Amino acid sequence: MTQHLAAAPAAPTTGTHTGWWRDAVIYQVYPRSFADGNGDGMGDLEGIRSRLPYLRDLGVDAVWLSPFYASPQADAGYDVADYRAIDPMFGTLLDADALIREAHALDLRVIVDLVPNHSSDRHEWFQRALKEGPGSPLRERYHFRPGKGESGELPPNDWESIFGGPAWTRAADGEWYLHLFAPEQPDFNWEHPAVRDEFRSILRFWLDMGVDGFRVDVAHGLVKAEGLPDIGSHDELKLLGNDVMPFFDQDGVHEIYRSWNQVLTEYSPSLRPGVPPRDRILVAEAWTPTVERTANYVRPDEMHQAFNFQYLGTHWDAAELRTVIDASLAAMRPVGAPTTWVLSNHDVTRHATRFANPPGLGTQLRTPGDRALGLRRARAASLLMLALPGSAYVYQGEELGLPDVTDLPDEVRQDPSFFRATGQDGYRDGCRVPIPWTATGPSYGFGAGGSWLPQPTTWGPLSVESQTGDPHSTLELYRSALTIRRTHPDLGAGESLTWLPSPHGVLAFTRHPGFTCTANTTGAPVSLSAPGRLLLASTEVTVAGGMVTLPADTTAWWAV
Repeated sequence: MTQHLAAAPAAPTTGTHTGWWRDAVIYQVYPRSFADGNGDGMGDLEGIRSRLPYLRDLGVDAVWLSPFYASPQADAGYDVADYRAIDPMFGTLLDADALIREAHALDLRVIVDLVPNHSSDRHEWFQRALKEGPGSPLRERYHFRPGKGESGELPPNDWESIFGGPAWTRAADGEWYLHLFAPEQPDFNWEHPAVRDEFRSILRFWLDMGVDGFRVDVAHGLVKAEGLPDIGSHDELKLLGNDVMPFFDQDGVHEIYRSWNQVLTEYSPSLRPGVPPRDRILVAEAWTPTVERTANYVRPDEMHQAFNFQYLGTHWDAAELRTVIDASLAAMRPVGAPTTWVLSNHDVTRHATRFANPPGLGTQLRTPGDRALGLRRARAASLLMLALPGSAYVYQGEELGLPDVTDLPDEVRQDPSFFRATGQDGYRDGCRVPIPWTATGPSYGFGAGGSWLPQPTTWGPLSVESQTGDPHSTLELYRSALTIRRTHPDLGAGESLTWLPSPHGVLAFTRHPGFTCTANTTGAPVSLSAPGRLLLASTEVTVAGGMVTLPADTTAWWAV
């Protein structure tokens, strides 16, 4: 596979640009699996800091860090015991400070995960609530309820955990507490003013540390319907789903995010000495029934971005993609927010494996599928995504073309939902295997002490070391694409996208007047008029006599 670069990138735009996040490429780091600095087999903040130059050279604008807070790790850090402390497995607050400072020195912004829907059951508030018993003021900060039945032996309602089983666990004194996820993750009661005050304080703590924004976990889940009503009959819940539920996407969440927006406004310009003014942002992880409901989270006085999960779940099909792209742009336009695009993250099977399998299998798969087909489609899908107007998210390792590890032995898996009887599939470990840096070694350069999840023995050729300098590699494809995206005046922010006539199964659109993207989603070559000068392609493209033969599952960029 060969991509073709223009002799020189286009000149950078000279127009006024506001809001770095409107066209940012944001790279998600899963700290456990990125780089191990102390050799204990677990990724950490020092390891991340040592690899920041790689991210700068890759061409991304910001780094989003999945949780590194003090936690018992019942759900890989999404069960937070102390929101102002670093878990010792990842380092210290001094390590976090050094990482943030060095990232800024490299012109990389830092976004941290915030987990406001629930805490760990080891959180001081929850421990005191258990100790003080029914009627305790601390219990009002969570959802404690008496049970149903003659002696309260039944849960308060019929809600089910996203991880499977009842969403309620009974305390030793007989009351039940709500947890939409694992029992170790009790849900906060966001109607309580102390909860709201506490999280505004947490925002300020990390803003004072110098972070540039927050990715808000389960942003759609904070507020529950009044009275916690029964759901009745429904299909099995999924972690990543768009079902209408009384505990998701309630209108009351928007008041919370308006108050958070006001906190972030206080920090522009920066209050930290030596840190230049930077727009701080809020990013919503909000699974909603429609993109129109998602747009509610990014109204001008609320959040700045929301993940476009409708796009992530779209098949590699021209008609489906066009429909979702149009709907996404249309939904964001009235609220003035940028559209975001994402193909993979720490909760779903990597797109190089999803696209290797037949459509309709969901976002968590157990089968490797056709590896060559999946990689070819993944490369094409990545170029398509990076050509769209707005902001894009890259999950660590996708720039290497990593597949999901679908054959992990059950005994090494750590996803809590894997061990529960029902609920979402529990195969998230496959996308969390530590990434390879070198071609050889016991952990392919991840760290001196091996890796917490076993890496495939075939990953040497996929490593950063092996792919660097290879013009055929997926890593160099990403580097080239991000260079062009950053410098070409018609890429990045904006709403401009005009569809062009194209053969069946092919997407063709122009951005402003100077850039065209063509994507063949079919399994056969397609011939069409060459739109201009070839800038980049996900596979080798032949141009002759004003015509281009676009191979199967290929995206090409053109200067017009």
